[in-house]
Amino acid sequence: MPNVTSRPIAILLTVLFGGLMPALSSVCAVLTGRLLGVAIDPGFTLPFLYAQHGFQLVLALLVIFVLQRFVPADYGLHWPRGKTYFGAATVWGIFFAVLMTVVGETPQLLHHSVPDLGYKLTPPTMAGWLAFEGIYVGPTEEIPFRALMVTYLAAALPGRVRFGRYDMHQAGVIIALVFALAHANSFFTDPWYLALAQQVYAFALGVLYAYWLEKSGSIIAPIIGHNVSDGLAYVILFAWVGLS
Repeated sequence: MPNVTSRPIAILLTVLFGGLMPALSSVCAVLTGRLLGVAIDPGFTLPFLYAQHGFQLVLALLVIFVLQRFVPADYGLHWPRGKTYFGAATVWGIFFAVLMTVVGETPQLLHHSVPDLGYKLTPPTMAGWLAFEGIYVGPTEEIPFRALMVTYLAAALPGRVRFGRYDMHQAGVIIALVFALAHANSFFTDPWYLALAQQVYAFALGVLYAYWLEKSGSIIAPIIGHNVSDGLAYVILFAWVGLS
């Protein structure tokens, strides 16, 4: 078997996995819906997102299980053994929740209008979205992108980058870029300036998640930060719409 820790192969496998993982998970979600007789159509809907992210998580865990035989690294699937970074993840999550709301709803703020959710704001709908964004999205995105991809790529690319007095594996920065590009579909649905802003804060969050993974040795802080930022953003949005 080729040396999966050699730089060219590691980069190739990482790019392939980062690109194919969401697509393959989407196909699995749609096919599962057809087999079960349930409508799971690709798009920004809860049935599709729950199914697609679920398959994404299962796929990542399977890859980690196999990859550990060839790259026996610490993939962070455990409680932190040192500093947890839970507090930092919560504070930064709150900050980015507010930032994402302000940036994403700039036109509505400027025109003093109410955001169009695209669906009725009912208790079941709110519960479904808040559970997805505040609980489900963290592990189903952080384990594939950070626990798997950052850890694996760091084994082949040991170089580091520095931000002032902070330093981290360059693999974390590379995967942060891959993570941002995985959300590039917003360029097809939103104005270009809002989609570009989303790319910027998705990249920034990706760097933070990778930093917490490396420093704590655990995927839990990235999951907390991810859930807080996305979940609180929806709490703010629902409160805005419901009180208007």
